[in-house]
Amino acid sequence: MQTSNRLFDDFAKMASGALHTLGGLREEIETRVRERIERMAADMDLVTREEFDAVKAMAAKARSEQEDLAAKMVRLEAELAALKGYSEAGEAETPEVKKSRPRKAKAQTPHPEPEAGIH
Repeated sequence: MQTSNRLFDDFAKMASGALHTLGGLREEIETRVRERIERMAADMDLVTREEFDAVKAMAAKARSEQEDLAAKMVRLEAELAALKGYSEAGEAETPEVKKSRPRKAKAQTPHPEPEAGIH
């Protein structure tokens, strides 16, 4: 019996060593494949997930700001159209409109020459 136990012990040690070696080989293969894929990705100018998410957030913020500015522009154009409507219709202008308009230069009339003999 002792011989069969010893045979099984040797066989178990050999199998354990083989599994351990195969585990190390598996890790080595995974490392090499990962390095190769990373090198190929770098050659193709692919971006990392973090870079992609950062650019995506910047684009979303820019889109939001653009939509806000577009809404503001529509509102200001409506106000401008309303103000033009008042001035074209000859309606009384509000003080804000008068203040915002540039002043026209007054035409200067020449002073009349004093008549001779009158001082």
